[in-house]
Amino acid sequence: MNVIDKIEKLQCRQDIPEFNVGDTVRVYNKIVEGSNERIQLFTGVVIARKGKGICEMFTVRRVSFGVGVEKVFPLHTPRIEKIEVERKGHVRRAKLYYLRDKIGKSAKVKEKKYKE
Repeated sequence: MNVIDKIEKLQCRQDIPEFNVGDTVRVYNKIVEGSNERIQLFTGVVIARKGKGICEMFTVRRVSFGVGVEKVFPLHTPRIEKIEVERKGHVRRAKLYYLRDKIGKSAKVKEKKYKE
């Protein structure tokens, strides 16, 4: 392992829960407004994960007042307070870009069933 890999491994966050594409997540994002700092909640379906290591990004999509809103978050940024997984989704694709064209019930992701 070279020096750059060691430094990147130290910079990666360890408190991130395990989530995949299709899962519904809550992202608590720190927003700086002047000298004030507040936490803004963004809830939606993870439609993509890209990159690896310190450069990993994930895209969350939700429909707000009839308009689709997508945000791309860096996974290891200190601006994210925490990530909560609301529900696990069962999908067969790595990227769910087709959800952009769907509306209503057809835009839903099936929930993953667990074996007990």
